Amino acid sequence: MKTKIKILIPGGTGFIGYHLALYCLKRGWEVHSLSKSKPKNYRRVKGVKYILGDVRNRNELKSKLDNYYDYIVNLSGYVDHSNKKSIIKTHFEGCKNLVFNFKNKPKKFIQIGSSIEYGKKKSPQKETSVKKINTLSVYGNAKLNSTIFLLSLYKKEYYPSSILRLYLVYGPNQDNNRIIPFVINNSLKGKEFNCSPGNQFRDFTYIDDIINAIYKTLKSKKSNGEMINIGFGKPNKIKDIIKKIVKNIGKGKPKFSKLKFRNDELIKLYPNVLKAKKILKWSPKISLESGLKKTIKSYLINKNEKNISNK
Repeated sequence: MKTKIKILIPGGTGFIGYHLALYCLKRGWEVHSLSKSKPKNYRRVKGVKYILGDVRNRNELKSKLDNYYDYIVNLSGYVDHSNKKSIIKTHFEGCKNLVFNFKNKPKKFIQIGSSIEYGKKKSPQKETSVKKINTLSVYGNAKLNSTIFLLSLYKKEYYPSSILRLYLVYGPNQDNNRIIPFVINNSLKGKEFNCSPGNQFRDFTYIDDIINAIYKTLKSKKSNGEMINIGFGKPNKIKDIIKKIVKNIGKGKPKFSKLKFRNDELIKLYPNVLKAKKILKWSPKISLESGLKKTIKSYLINKNEKNISNK
């Protein structure tokens, strides 16, 4: 009998982890999620083995995880700006612990990186040789150190790792502390809500396209030892996105210029995605307009389901 492909998703209870787990289950894979806490009810997936554990504790990983996984997609880590040591341990030390925990190499280890690793590099940001730069944040530095570590390990031992530097991701079941769900939730309630002037240009990619990029990376040997930007490659003005959501829903009152820009905020932030197209044969399929409609529809469905269950 053919053995099931087995994947470990550190951070599997988060937004991207939830969608990745659903996708892998549909492919008939065995899915293990590793996180410090249980999944929220709306992100619990039947069929996933949820393992409570801390990536910062290597001994705990040894005792709780299986001896081998075909694939590891590292989505772990949270950002607690009040605890810089915890950020470093979670994102950098956690990455190393996951690598060194297993005697046998996986077929692929994907590190989910971030656009913040480029610091203030001008957009469209392109993958260049990795340099030790100040990313202007402890989180960014920890992510960059993880990238440097994995690329170095590939050169030394051909460790099968790839780094995907994601830009802004959106879709159903995302936490409300992100711009798109924040605007959708307030608009559905017909509320006023404060915004910045909205003149920033940002790159948004729908979650299904992100999951497809992760899958193609898992299956691509050419992506070993590479860092690859994953984004739409076409920035949109934040103000225009907010207006699209409000128009689609038919209510909501954004109050622009009530919030100030951050001192270190880049006005334009978007990637060059030619490398993803070349190596992964990947390109995003879902337009912003279509993705926003899908996301808004999911909120309306969830709202109706809650109303029915409360009757």
